[in-house]
Amino acid sequence: MSRLLEGKLALVTGIANRWSLAYSIAQAFSREGATLVLTYLGERQKVSIDELAPDLNVALIHPCDVTKDEELAGLTGALAALQRPLHAAVHCLAFANREDLARPFLETSRAGFALAQDVSAYSLVALARAVMPAMTEGGSISTLTYLGSQRVVPNYNVMGVAKASLEAAMRYLASELGERKIRVNAISAGPVKTASARAIKGFTGILDAAERTPLRRNTDPAEVADAAVFLASGLARGVTGNVLFVDSGMQIMGF
Repeated sequence: MSRLLEGKLALVTGIANRWSLAYSIAQAFSREGATLVLTYLGERQKVSIDELAPDLNVALIHPCDVTKDEELAGLTGALAALQRPLHAAVHCLAFANREDLARPFLETSRAGFALAQDVSAYSLVALARAVMPAMTEGGSISTLTYLGSQRVVPNYNVMGVAKASLEAAMRYLASELGERKIRVNAISAGPVKTASARAIKGFTGILDAAERTPLRRNTDPAEVADAAVFLASGLARGVTGNVLFVDSGMQIMGF
């Protein structure tokens, strides 16, 4: 039986540990035959990725701080050195200062607002620009978002605004990159117990709301990963500029 990503080269960013959605996506991509390029931020993340890489089909592990143009340029060069087309890139990057998540949104600091936008939204634009030269056969760029971009989720605050910006950026990129046969989409995942999610005050309450979703359960990371495989595969060849909800139906509920 043919695997969906057989012979494809895919970049996955943002693996922090084995509980990361990015790691679940990397596992699913490997299962479906993709060869992976993984990026990391700092030596601590590199140690984690080095421990996880043996279970994945990895061709390259490369440093990339998306707030630094020189490291993005280094990624472009590293992809070129592989001398093969890149077919998919998955953006799993987001950050906001803990204090800006803890305080009311009205009290968000100017610096904290700018940082959240830079790492969580502008980084998609910067990453797309960095990988575009390697996507000589077209391809797929996917990012991760959350319902807090469209609705007020308690304590999501500045990150909700950053995710709204991310989704808008995704649509503009989809429009501009379409002529290169590059599709750009977002996956809106339901709440999952990750290290970043635990930084949100009251996150347990968000998880508890799962009993009121149509499927009466929380999101499984493997479901998000399979959606990412779909978007990277030929099955999604006509899908671009979309937000694909993988959240047990939470987005349709009024609560």
